[in-house]
Formats: sequence, structure tokens, C-alpha cells
Amino acid sequence: MPLWKQLAISIALLFVGLCSWVYLSPGAGQTLVSMGVPASAVALISGGGAEGAGEGQRGQGQGGQQAQSGGQGSGQGSGQGQAQGNRRGGGNQAILVATQPVAMGVVNDRLSAIGDGEAIEAVTVMPQASGTIAEILVSSGQKVTKGDVIARLDREEQVILRDQAAVALRSAKEKAESYRNLQSFSRLDVLDAQIAEEQAQLQLTTAELNLKRRDIVAPIDGIIGIVGISVGDNVTNSTAIVSLDNRSQLLVDFWAPERFAVAVRPGMPVEANSVSRPGQVFQGSVEAVDSRVDEASRTIRIRAKIDNPDDVLRAGMSFSVGMRFPGDSYAAVNPLAVQWDGEGSFVWQIVDNKSVKTRVRIVQRNSDQILVEAQLKEGDLVAVEGLQRVREGGTVEIAGQPKAGSEEVAVR
Repeated sequence: MPLWKQLAISIALLFVGLCSWVYLSPGAGQTLVSMGVPASAVALISGGGAEGAGEGQRGQGQGGQQAQSGGQGSGQGSGQGQAQGNRRGGGNQAILVATQPVAMGVVNDRLSAIGDGEAIEAVTVMPQASGTIAEILVSSGQKVTKGDVIARLDREEQVILRDQAAVALRSAKEKAESYRNLQSFSRLDVLDAQIAEEQAQLQLTTAELNLKRRDIVAPIDGIIGIVGISVGDNVTNSTAIVSLDNRSQLLVDFWAPERFAVAVRPGMPVEANSVSRPGQVFQGSVEAVDSRVDEASRTIRIRAKIDNPDDVLRAGMSFSVGMRFPGDSYAAVNPLAVQWDGEGSFVWQIVDNKSVKTRVRIVQRNSDQILVEAQLKEGDLVAVEGLQRVREGGTVEIAGQPKAGSEEVAVR
């Protein structure tokens, strides 16, 4: 293609682009006029779109001529010309932004932790004597009360010793009685007979105690675990006969961050959820708080007591424990509102359609809001969209609100 054709095409494209810019951009005509392009040429290109720019220039020229002649109309002529140019040419427009009101959020208002449950009373039953299991009177899962016999050891020897002690006691009593009634015995003989009677009584008590210890009894109310012995087993006083749990209430131990060490006190309400009972909430209270913080994990041990009226919980279950506190209140803003500069984070607060840069300190980030510490109160407006052109003290227009300027033009 010849060079002159290329130049002609380039000039044509530039002219088309210039016309499009003047036609689509309200302030383009005024810009070209200020650069020295004749207003008539600009008006010819834009088809009257730069009329406001020309009138603005003529207003300024008339104001200047009036100022040279000493009249007071210089400011008025210039101002009217500038205002008309702004309305028609689009100069110094307000920045359009979207806003959201500031809400209030609370932090450190809930404690969530995982804990393990144990029965409020739990014992492993062991015999108090050695011997052979002669009888088992309970089964696994059976509910027993304190004092119920769980199993018995062989007891023939103990029965014989008890009967011997009973016979010896009767003999000692009769001898002591006869010594007291007869005057032929000295006081020392009578005293010896009384001592012998007391010793016989002690021997009988010992024999009865040894016989009683052949019965293995429940020390607490509870539920029998799996019975791990059989009739005929030889056991000692260190043999585990059966486990016994009182699970009317469960104790749940969990660990909380050290910032809750002072906030948690005995008696405060607790909610617990078990993996085995999804959706069911169990109520309880704090039973005890440990006296020290663990140095390795920076946590403190807390023990809660959970009610188990329907006997649906078991010792050893895991629980999700929750507690509520008053917490600390902070301003909550949309994550899009937080901006950064060389001094840190800030938000654009909208006050009387003016943008004000307000410094904030981020306290907590959530998925839908950010809690900040700042000079903000509930209901204050902050910009969340259209922030690229916002400047300190600049005029802004809030999306969705009527334009004050447009109403003013319509009235005129």
C-alpha cells in the first residue's frame, strides 16, 4: 500500500477517535477548548456537545472584561459561566460510591472446646480377701445400689471360725457371771474373767468381719460393667472383679485458652454436644477450674458437670463444649471497605456526602465482616465500592440516592 494511503487512513482513524471521545465524554469539549482548539471547531465535531464549554469560556471572558472595567460583576460572570460549563460539560463531578452502614460485632463471647467425659463416680471393684469365686450375683449392664452383693467367695472356713468364736464368747460370759455372783473369788479373779469375756467378744467380731469380707459388695450406686470373672476363679485383693459407674451425671474435662482463665468461674452454664447424639444439646455447669495455666499449651483445664437423666451418655465419650460470655464490642464493616496505605489500614467514612479517611485497627477477620477498632459507631456509612477515585474530603454521590444537583437544574 502506498505511503500516502497509509497516512490518510491513520488521519481518518485519529479523527474518528477524536470525534468519539468528544461525543462520549462530557468534559472532552472543554478540555480541547482549554488546549487552544477553537470552540466552533469543537462544536462542529460534537454537534453542540461542547456548547457548555464555549459558554463557560465566554462567561469567563465577559467576567474578565468586567473586572478590567472595575465593575463588581467579574466574580458573578465567571461563576455563572463556570457553573453552566460544569452542568453542561460535566466538570468536577461527584464520585459515585456504594456504601454500607457500620454494624456492631462481639469477640471473645463464646468458648468452644473438645473434652472427654467420665462418670461422676467410677470404681473398680476388688475383693477384700483372697479366695475362690463361689457365686456371681450380677450381670453386665445391671443397675445396683450401694451395699448390693456382686459376688461371693468360698466361706466355709470363716463360718467355722465364727461359730468357734461364738462358743468361746458364751463360755467366757458364763464364767465371768459366776465369778461376779460368788463371793469366794477374789477381785483379781473377777477382773480376769471380765477380760477374758471381752477378748472372746473381740474374737467373735473379727470372725464375723472376715466372714463378711467374703461378700464382694457395690461401694456406690451405678451400672455394672462387663463381668470379667467366672465361678471357680481364684482371686486376691488386687484382682479386678468388675467396673461400676454412676453416670447419672458426667464430668467433662476440656482445655480453654488462657484468656478465659479469669472469665470462667464455677457454676457458669455449659452446653455440650456429643458425636453419638447429633443435634441434642446437654445442659450442665462448670464444676471446677484449675489453679494454673499449662506453660506448654497456654491453656487452662476446666471441668464441667453434664446432666444425663435419660442415661444416653457414656464415660469416655467426646464432647463439644460451648460457653457464652458478654464479650467485647467492636465496629463491624464489610471486608471490601478496608483499604491500606503506607500508614496502615483505613476505611472511607461518608459524612455529609464527603469522604473522610478513618484509621482502623483490625481485631478479627470473619468470612462476611471484619471487626475493627476505630472511631466508628453503629449506623455510620462507609464506602465499599467505587473506592479507586475517592480522595480525602472529596464529594461523593451515594448509589441509590437522588442527586441534589439534578433536582436543582430541573427547578431552574
